[in-house]
Amino acid sequence: MKEKYFIHTVLLYLLLGSPTVHSKDIGSREEFISYMEEKHGFDYKQLNLLFDKTVISKSILDAIQRPAEKKFLWYQYRKIFIKEKRIKEGVKFWLDNKLKLEEAERKFGVPPEIITAIIGVETFYGRNSGSYRVIDSLNTLAFHYPKRAAFFLSELEHFLLLTREQDFDPEQLEGSYAGAMGMPQFISSSYRNYAIDFDNDNVADIWHNPDDVIGSVANYFFEHGWKNKEPIISKVMIEGDEYKSILDKSLELNISKTDLKKYGILTSFDFHDDEKFKLFEFKLENRSEFWLAQKNFYVITRYNHSKLYAMAVYQLAQKIKEYKNNKASAKEN
Repeated sequence: MKEKYFIHTVLLYLLLGSPTVHSKDIGSREEFISYMEEKHGFDYKQLNLLFDKTVISKSILDAIQRPAEKKFLWYQYRKIFIKEKRIKEGVKFWLDNKLKLEEAERKFGVPPEIITAIIGVETFYGRNSGSYRVIDSLNTLAFHYPKRAAFFLSELEHFLLLTREQDFDPEQLEGSYAGAMGMPQFISSSYRNYAIDFDNDNVADIWHNPDDVIGSVANYFFEHGWKNKEPIISKVMIEGDEYKSILDKSLELNISKTDLKKYGILTSFDFHDDEKFKLFEFKLENRSEFWLAQKNFYVITRYNHSKLYAMAVYQLAQKIKEYKNNKASAKEN
């Protein structure tokens, strides 16, 4: 099954074409339009007309410079997402979409609580999916935010390609200030590479169709190396000061099982000999907690490159699962 889905994704990507736009070669809207005409066969006049209708948004430029992950410590960030209402709504989403979540777990190995938590953190199960026109977001950031121009030029290219491929109206699609779309907040390249039609209606609708959203999130995790039924992250105790040398901003797994004792990492969990880990410190109000992340935690950070985000997803998932199980037990009694 894994090989089948991997081959399908690679072949699809080759058929769609790989964007090659480089910011050093394109400094203006006109150069970008010419590139899209020459590289992908877009009509220059039609694209020019589309861009004439776009808005350069100061609110988008302001928002991109103050991401939540950089403003908060863990105990502050956690309060945003680990709330009773988000947990209860997560259980409702799980129960309402039980069969598709089970199907996704069978096909991709990603458990229902993780898929549900991703959607819960991203958009509160579709309630807050963004009100910016994607074309406005990407145009603003591609041409008026030099710091990330290369990335957003590439996403703008992907966006125009996907609207043509899927016959979407580029003026109508809405998303976040950064151009992330739908219930799972896929950027354009993620849509083209990982969004799937999970109910066989020939459309991968990540805006309104929970089936496709569930399948697309599961496929994203699968393609990024999620390990079925493997642990995600474990709370550990620390002894001494050696651990400080491996605390950094990187998310990469950088220590092995044999390193745990060396860095004073104390745990009762049994790990595979060939596993890699990452030690994280999460700051509470009056102390810190230390957690040892494994491959699946790293996979969550591929969705959003933040340890705070990944921990919020993990803990929300655990709370949703716990609440659902308790609810089921109460019914039985």
